[in-house]
Amino acid sequence: METTVKKKKKGVSLLRSIGLKLSLIIGVVVIASLLLVTLMTSYFLGADVKITAEDNNRTINTRSAASAEVKFSNIRSNVFQLLDLINAAGTGTNAALARQAQSFFFERNSDVAFISVQSIDNIRSGDISKTSSTDLRFFNNHFFSINELENTVVDDFLLASTEDLERSCLGETIALNASPYFNIPVMSLLFPYTDNGTQQTCIIIFSIESLSESIGSGSGSTSSNTSFVINNYNDLLLHPDGELILAGAGFSTHPLVQQLRQNNDNNTSSFQTMFQMEEDGKIENYYGAYERLSIGDIVVLTTVPETVVLEAVNYTKHNNLMLTLLVFFIAIPVMLFFAHFALAKPLKKLTAAAEDISRGNFNTEIIDTLNKKRKDEIGVLNQGTVDEREFLNTFAKFTNQGVAKAIATKSIDFEPHLKDCTIFFSDIRGFTKISDGFKDRFGNESAAEIIGFLNDYMGRMVNCVSLSHGNIDKFEGDAIMGVWGLLREDNLDFEKLPDTDLNKAKLQAEHEAHVKGDAVDCIRGIISMRYALMEYNKAAEEFTKLHAGEPKAKYKPHIQIGCGINTGRVTAGVMGGGEKMEYTAIGDAVNFASRTESTNKPCGTDILITEDTYNLLKKDFIRCEENHFTISSENMESEILVERIPVGIEVKGKGEQHFYGVVNMPNFDIEKFFRGNNPDFKADPDCLKAVGPTGPKTLNEVRTLLGIPIPDFAKVNLNEEENKTVIKQ
Repeated sequence: METTVKKKKKGVSLLRSIGLKLSLIIGVVVIASLLLVTLMTSYFLGADVKITAEDNNRTINTRSAASAEVKFSNIRSNVFQLLDLINAAGTGTNAALARQAQSFFFERNSDVAFISVQSIDNIRSGDISKTSSTDLRFFNNHFFSINELENTVVDDFLLASTEDLERSCLGETIALNASPYFNIPVMSLLFPYTDNGTQQTCIIIFSIESLSESIGSGSGSTSSNTSFVINNYNDLLLHPDGELILAGAGFSTHPLVQQLRQNNDNNTSSFQTMFQMEEDGKIENYYGAYERLSIGDIVVLTTVPETVVLEAVNYTKHNNLMLTLLVFFIAIPVMLFFAHFALAKPLKKLTAAAEDISRGNFNTEIIDTLNKKRKDEIGVLNQGTVDEREFLNTFAKFTNQGVAKAIATKSIDFEPHLKDCTIFFSDIRGFTKISDGFKDRFGNESAAEIIGFLNDYMGRMVNCVSLSHGNIDKFEGDAIMGVWGLLREDNLDFEKLPDTDLNKAKLQAEHEAHVKGDAVDCIRGIISMRYALMEYNKAAEEFTKLHAGEPKAKYKPHIQIGCGINTGRVTAGVMGGGEKMEYTAIGDAVNFASRTESTNKPCGTDILITEDTYNLLKKDFIRCEENHFTISSENMESEILVERIPVGIEVKGKGEQHFYGVVNMPNFDIEKFFRGNNPDFKADPDCLKAVGPTGPKTLNEVRTLLGIPIPDFAKVNLNEEENKTVIKQ
């Protein structure tokens, strides 16, 4: 059997990899080929896109520069025409013609905020707010009004720009950012101006909103390309980020501006390059282009990140990859379907089912999902697995559920061992009379009726044993034998250790705790049988009433049972040989449990435990003199209420013994117990009188509840059933 299991495990490992390997091989070959084509295409496409991006960036820069050049030239031309008109009139600023010219000019050039002609002497005097006979000052009152500005802001700006004004008087055209003073995006152009031989400068302050629109939309740029304008101080005059302009930001450290200034010696009017700049903590590559304007030292620069340029390439690459996957799934759907759905998935289910079976879960739900209609090898394996489950379940029923699972999980030792177990026997009272009643009513059909009745009864009893962690050892007619601790690993080697060995006491205490736990589980299971029997009798009565009046009316008899429990050492192992074997327990402790069961009738009890079981449990679970009639809180849930049978009983081979009738486990939660395999279980209120907080308090209450006569121990004949026990007077 060991060899067979190992072969199965090797097979599981091989089956698990078939679908995966097949899918991987096909996938790697197809995807690798398509990826190679995709990467090569992306490489060459990327190179072309980079060249196109450079050309496009240069084109955008040229268009932006042209828009700025036109804008500045138009402003200069319009302003100089206004000045020429006023000078030609010769009537002064207060003349009607001058006022009409101003009004018409500002109406047509609403973005111009201020125009002034200042002489160099007035500028050098430090009081530019006063005008000489040759100086002019024109305010666009509408502009100042809608922007909520005071005229004095102009003087603040001019006073701060005295040096630039003087330079302009001496022949330089200068562009300045006036936005920090006006708190709106405006700039100023200073043009040299000569009238009657006087060195003057023409100051024009205007809004750059229209210029931003001209460079932004008129040039055809998008959010990918950023165009900005600087003056000879590298101060920003125009930028998409208006906050930078309002703050008077300088771009001297900008890598493209630094390259621009390095090329000043070459008098390069336009240039295209690639540079690096830190962005959000990362070094990014940028394409850059710039072009100088003919007006002043104004430069228009345009940049675009390489990542944005390659975004289309990456998008194309992504699409190609998606196309690769699409081709992959279209080209080999049959193979992938076969690998995953026809092999991998069914074999994975088979593997999971085999693993569950190897863990002793014979009724795993996975088996129900196996496709048994397939006409190939996997269909045969699926059907074989279903058949194996049916065999294992049948095998478990004919032997023992716990033993069958232990065999499946290889956790059972087939060598004989001494073990300390708790053994239980039960028997139906008056079963012979009950059988005769079925024969009288049903004749030749009585066998099926008797078996049906017994199966109903025993199914309820077996459920109680299983839920309390016991194992059904065998059925003998109407009798049931169960063992608790049979499959527990019970190493008794510690008994060979000398008493001086400190480890012996520890091992002995651990062993005793296990044995006590088995005994408590056994009593809990048998107490639950009392409840289950009351449920059966109630259902049997209803069943009988339902079929009353029918020919050969079906019925189920009202029954009483006796249960005997003993704890002791047994020999556990495989009994038999050849083609018939059985894993069971034998020994004097087993025989004593059987004799204890038969003593229930003369004692007027339904559950008896032996003196050995009582002595094992009394200090921890039974209120008695030894524990001063107290139980620790940790054991209260498992408290056992017993009464000593008031006579000594002479048992063959055991001498005088005292038996104890089990009255109740007063803290037993019967609903919690049966919900162990039925989450929807609800206790029958009528049957709750059998156990738990509402259960009996004395043996006489048990007898009254179950309809058992109270015996007179002075007269009762304990030899009525069998000649194994006698009253010792």
